[in-house]
Amino acid sequence: MRVSGQFLIAALVATSAAAQTPAPDPQAILGAARAALGGDARIAAVKTLVVTGRTRQVRGDNLVPIEFELSVELPDKYLRKDEVPAQESGPTATGFSGDLLLEPPNAGPPAGRAGGTPPTAEQQAAIRATRLIAVKQDFARLMLGLFASAPASYPLTFTYVGQAEAPQGMADVLEGKGAQNLTIRLFVHRDTHLPVMLSWQGTAADGRRGGPAGRGPVPPASGGDVAPPAGAAAIPENRLYFADYRDVDGVKFPFRLRRALGAETTEETTFDRYRVNAKIDPRKFEVRK
Repeated sequence: MRVSGQFLIAALVATSAAAQTPAPDPQAILGAARAALGGDARIAAVKTLVVTGRTRQVRGDNLVPIEFELSVELPDKYLRKDEVPAQESGPTATGFSGDLLLEPPNAGPPAGRAGGTPPTAEQQAAIRATRLIAVKQDFARLMLGLFASAPASYPLTFTYVGQAEAPQGMADVLEGKGAQNLTIRLFVHRDTHLPVMLSWQGTAADGRRGGPAGRGPVPPASGGDVAPPAGAAAIPENRLYFADYRDVDGVKFPFRLRRALGAETTEETTFDRYRVNAKIDPRKFEVRK
């Protein structure tokens, strides 16, 4: 599956500097994006979200359908539940509550290598910490598309990078940096002011899995820039596209997402319904032991 509408960097901050004009204020661009999404007041009024939909995920030569539910209680509670109708296995879930990783009670400790000794308690803790980082980074990327701002649980600092060109028009490009060496680029359409794409450097594991970062059995420790070993294949760029924004209770939400590794689409997601400020059972965010 090929991705259309790829963005190409057309002008960088250095170009503006050469022309002796100051670079645009990234906070002004983010503010205009939030205004296009519904405004700061309405966005701040969103305390919980329950989102349901369907994902088609590329796995090898197969296109696997996944039904999902996202439960969000801002600022720091998130749970994604996936179910694959074509498989007999039950649903899977992952998320976080504050600084605690949420996993199914039957997840068990992280497995060691085949034929090797089981991981120690310290190694298990390190693996879970890595998973927690990946889930939090995935959540922060989703929040950028929904609200044009990073969640308080994973703050980002933005700078202006330049402009990008696509068939849909020009976009301003902001670079955000956060904890655990996360570096991400946010593309904001210059006419609609809506977020249209995110990109970040992948890891070698992304290419081996053939899927998006943070969704494999052992997510990468960092979403930041990682240099490949000498002679190794280039590490793919992760891309997340947002489209089909619609009004829900005064806030515009994207109803279509597409994930890609380089030019290859790995997931296509359709959101069926957003429920804003719906009551969420607090037991969903309990850490099961």
